[in-house]
Amino acid sequence: MADVVDKATRSRMMAGIRGKDTKIEVAVRKALHARGFRYRTDVRSLPGRPDIVLARWNAVVFVHGCFWHAHDCGLCRIPATRPDFWRSKLDANVARDRKNTEALLRSSWRVAIVWECALRGRGVEGLTRVADRLEDWIRGDGNMIEIRG
Repeated sequence: MADVVDKATRSRMMAGIRGKDTKIEVAVRKALHARGFRYRTDVRSLPGRPDIVLARWNAVVFVHGCFWHAHDCGLCRIPATRPDFWRSKLDANVARDRKNTEALLRSSWRVAIVWECALRGRGVEGLTRVADRLEDWIRGDGNMIEIRG
């Protein structure tokens, strides 16, 4: 199936996708900050460079986009153009995520993963629900949590 836009337009669109400070990531950070949590971002010394690092609580939070991390939800559809390329790329991302999560857990870090589908299109109520679950997990003692839509 042919792409609906030309190659230059597709390239510009893909280049515009941010790798950090996405809207959902910033929303989660603001919600945690409003609840009194202080954190660091862009900690390159940790595997996978977590989006949010709560050192006091020995916890990290990843905010994953459903497409780029191949989440099994309605937001992740393999493009019809070059599906083999995209499948192998997304599979590599999933394998890298798994490796990084295991390395963090072995290093006694607690890991939370917030999926885009838990926030996308759910407004303030969705963000509040996610922030409530994160706060309970951070203050609790669980090693890992995934928050899905």
